[in-house]
Amino acid sequence: MKREEQMTRNIITTRRQLIKGGLAAAAAIASPAILRAQGRRTLSMLTWAGHADPDVIGAFEEAHNVRIRAKEYVGGDQMLAQIAQSPAGTYDVILSDAEYVVQLQQAGFIEPLTPEDYPFDDFFPEFQNFRGHWFDGQPYAVFLRFGFLGMSHNRAAMSEAEARSYRSMWGSQHEGRIGHFDWHLPNLGALSLLNGNASPFDLDEAHWTELTETMMSLRPQVRGFYDYGGMLSALRSGEVSAIPGIGDWITGVLARDGADVTTTIPEEGGLQWTESLSIGTRSENQDLARTFIQYMLSPEGQVKTATLKAYPAMIPTRAGWSRLNDELPGEAQRQNMVLNGPNALDEIRAGRIRLRELPVQQSLETWNDAWTRYKNA
Repeated sequence: MKREEQMTRNIITTRRQLIKGGLAAAAAIASPAILRAQGRRTLSMLTWAGHADPDVIGAFEEAHNVRIRAKEYVGGDQMLAQIAQSPAGTYDVILSDAEYVVQLQQAGFIEPLTPEDYPFDDFFPEFQNFRGHWFDGQPYAVFLRFGFLGMSHNRAAMSEAEARSYRSMWGSQHEGRIGHFDWHLPNLGALSLLNGNASPFDLDEAHWTELTETMMSLRPQVRGFYDYGGMLSALRSGEVSAIPGIGDWITGVLARDGADVTTTIPEEGGLQWTESLSIGTRSENQDLARTFIQYMLSPEGQVKTATLKAYPAMIPTRAGWSRLNDELPGEAQRQNMVLNGPNALDEIRAGRIRLRELPVQQSLETWNDAWTRYKNA
């Protein structure tokens, strides 16, 4: 039989089966599961990797009959470019590093938020009116998660005692064994702390020149510049002794798998990275975007983001800390989010942590150009 004739018979047979089973088909179409799928809404999100994993958003998607479509980026500059190149309304929810919120607001990329919609009263005081998130008494972003950046190191290659100062990276035993995350802000920020700058990103010309000289003096010690996966591999294997300007968002992932690595905050101080959620300008799903942000700030959502598989983080709400201690006391202890006794907030209150920010007196391009020269030296 020719192929065309067989296909025709198959089509006729299928149509006859559909007619005979018409009532059953109609019942299937009207079933709750199918009707639910037909009515499902889509929420678009621009985000760092890992935030749209099923174990993070699955419960929300099921409860609200929504599909979250995530576009992932790497680095704040890429995020800004992605938004600028997209029509307004493309992204309902934007997860960004806190230092970029000002640029998002000034460019008109994010909507103002209603304070009463979010549990700011449940935030620890340090995070309630977070710098760069409020404009004329109105928030444009909501603080979601944070972590500290210092010296991440392989314990077999660099001890905690050594890691208590960034200066240890210049030791002869670490020649060719210092790594870098390939992003200028955290690296230059850490070296700026080493230079004694209380405001590590607000540097006049003399202090900026001093910082670039400090950076260049470290270059002979450097083995390489790494992306996320490269850092995991280099620290786990001991290929590098230490990587400055990163933190538990890397070593926490490795520690979960048994690697002998940790992050130490040096005596010169550490940096805080922060991620926040905003609603994109002209989003057609602002009600759903608001509900999603509310979910991520609920105790359930806070625990999910604290234990994100891609990279863990600390969280800003009291209820989130309480639930984490109840459900995962070991993780609460590991991340120093315990309710009784010293915890991570003490580092902030003692003045040992500075916010990671954008350059104040130089442009981002100036810092990026200096970083490029450093890499090529």
